[in-house]
Amino acid sequence: MQKRKLGDTLEVTALGFGCMGMSFGYGPATDKQEAIAVIRAAFERGVTFFDTAEVYGPFTNEELVGEALAPFRDQVVIASKYGFDIANGGIVGLNSRPEHIKQVTEASLRRLRTDHIDLYYQHRVDPNVPIEDVAGAVKDLIQEGKVKHFGLSEAGAKTIRRAHAVQPVTAVQSEYSLWTRDPEAEVLSTCEALGIGFVPWSPLGQGFLTGKVNAAMTFDSAADLRATFPRFTPEAMKANQPVLDLLGSIAARKNVTPAQIALAWLLAQKPWIVPIPGTRKLARLDENLGAPNVTLTSDDLREIESVFSKIKVQGARLSEAHMSLIDK
Repeated sequence: MQKRKLGDTLEVTALGFGCMGMSFGYGPATDKQEAIAVIRAAFERGVTFFDTAEVYGPFTNEELVGEALAPFRDQVVIASKYGFDIANGGIVGLNSRPEHIKQVTEASLRRLRTDHIDLYYQHRVDPNVPIEDVAGAVKDLIQEGKVKHFGLSEAGAKTIRRAHAVQPVTAVQSEYSLWTRDPEAEVLSTCEALGIGFVPWSPLGQGFLTGKVNAAMTFDSAADLRATFPRFTPEAMKANQPVLDLLGSIAARKNVTPAQIALAWLLAQKPWIVPIPGTRKLARLDENLGAPNVTLTSDDLREIESVFSKIKVQGARLSEAHMSLIDK
């Protein structure tokens, strides 16, 4: 597996593994032993970068990742996240107060069966806590050896710069894919200027860019976040079919899959971009891990950009409630 660097010193595989969907967000949780088997299969196939968060479950995803990776903890990079108040199995609100960060770090370390978190993201920017205070709290944790690297998730360019001035930011994680281009406006250039890596979540458009999600599907409103996302209404999915047509045409020409083209496109954008696709299935894992071997020429990339520029993606990427937590 090819390697890439996040920041100056954190080396990871070109593709990571997003573990959230095993426990949360896309329907009922996967059987624990099956989930452990897939996570360990990813490691056996060369993946060294695994992503989780306390809020996934809540808590159960960190426990799963901790158990799955325990046999080879010293050979992998574990990323997790903090930043919410969680009670009675749900999110109560944002909370990035320094004392809260330090408290929940101890709980995450226990669940992850480790003495340090390699990359620790603020999950969402808390408008009630200066980002300098957040960066200072993580700086303390780094000095104590409990955290190795500082990250931010869905942070805007100004916030990134302010945080980086207190404690260098190793990586920013935000949604980014062929049909979600928001980071291109300011965040990617800010990362490049400061030497910060970028980790796209949902690099396959929450399944849509694989071609396996279509307008005929329904989503469980109790367990699948996509049931509330405007981009996943039947009308929006029908309207966004041209995005799949574009991926499909390139994929057919190269004898690969649309998902592999979507991931290869991200990898081709910058050498410090590391997507973290997730899956519950070994076949999809193998498909995803084929993406770094797909070469997109400059002509391919120009063609994709030219065709995509004529497509207007329909529907907001997240619900209003989720969008309200995005830092501008």
